Amino acid sequence: MTVRALATFNPAFLVDSLIALALAFALGGAIGLERQIRQRQAGLRTNVLVAVGAAAFVDLGVDVTPGGPPTQIIAYVIAGIGFLGAGVIMKEGAQVRGLNTAATLWCSAAVGACAGAGFAAQAVVLTGFVLAGNTLLRPLVDAINRQPMDEHVTEGLYQVHLVCEPAEISDMRDLLFAVLEKASYPIQSIETIADSADRLELAAVLAATTADPGELDAVVASLEASPGVESAAWTVGATS
Repeated sequence: MTVRALATFNPAFLVDSLIALALAFALGGAIGLERQIRQRQAGLRTNVLVAVGAAAFVDLGVDVTPGGPPTQIIAYVIAGIGFLGAGVIMKEGAQVRGLNTAATLWCSAAVGACAGAGFAAQAVVLTGFVLAGNTLLRPLVDAINRQPMDEHVTEGLYQVHLVCEPAEISDMRDLLFAVLEKASYPIQSIETIADSADRLELAAVLAATTADPGELDAVVASLEASPGVESAAWTVGATS
């Protein structure tokens, strides 16, 4: 092992590796610092390690096959980061969290790969774009999210809610199916929510991602006029 290490030692390669790893460390740290300040799951250390690891693998590929593009190594890095990114994505009901964190890790790996391949300028430019995406676009995203949802044009998660007594739950489920089927709104699923010991809520998730508010108002009015229904309403939320 020692003889092989001495035989493969190349001072020029070592200097190139130090530069590549230092650059990946610095640029990954810049991305990670912004994430750490915002208290994200993958912060300073994670982004630094992802960038340095990607740089190390690509740099190794360059050293092992001098003169040849390390495309296969880069492909393996991309696949590996995909598994790492999947670990930070969490689904909570209809909401999905961690997508931006996973995308940032993916970009950190790309920064490291550029540094490892010797493309320092590209690594710096890519870091600038990643930081801009996570900072400069935030006010625009917040402004869009604060706009009222237009049910006519926005894809959303539509639900029709109905409150009844526990003894009526089976009949009310059939009523929901009948009324929504008549209105041409197929049901994707129905959830039963316990509001109290003597009241249950049925939440019918519609298969449609767009709906006419007037039609849903008519559905709710029809449900409220039915015996056994204490109250009814419809809601719309963002899809995942």
